[in-house]
Amino acid sequence: MKTYSISEVATKLNLTVYTLRYYDKEGLLPFVERTESGVRVFKDSDIEALRIMECLKSTGMPLKEIKTFFDWCMEGDSTLQERYELFIERKATVETQLKELNKTMELIKHKCWYYQTALEAGTEEIHKDDKIEVYSSQ
Repeated sequence: MKTYSISEVATKLNLTVYTLRYYDKEGLLPFVERTESGVRVFKDSDIEALRIMECLKSTGMPLKEIKTFFDWCMEGDSTLQERYELFIERKATVETQLKELNKTMELIKHKCWYYQTALEAGTEEIHKDDKIEVYSSQ
């Protein structure tokens, strides 16, 4: 079984060693083994857990909730329902984020078109009669 040092894992996941140490301090890495001298030794399964952690973090999930998720994982099958519900909530959150990003993309595309046509015409005056729709975040 291949093992990795904290710096190897940091490089592999594009994180800092400081971030990994912080996660450990916050109780997010109870599964990571240590040598007799206290050096963290990471396995492939630990790296996969960290990838899941980073994925959850990218959805805006607070570290406290991520810790709860990993605690549930360590408790076993009795927490399957809670874990399922957590991912249903994350899915809804990401779907909302995607909708907002799609609105933002439409505005950006419009602005690209606006400035491209203004550049081609040499003036913004060609758009003086255009109505601009402002998108609501609701």
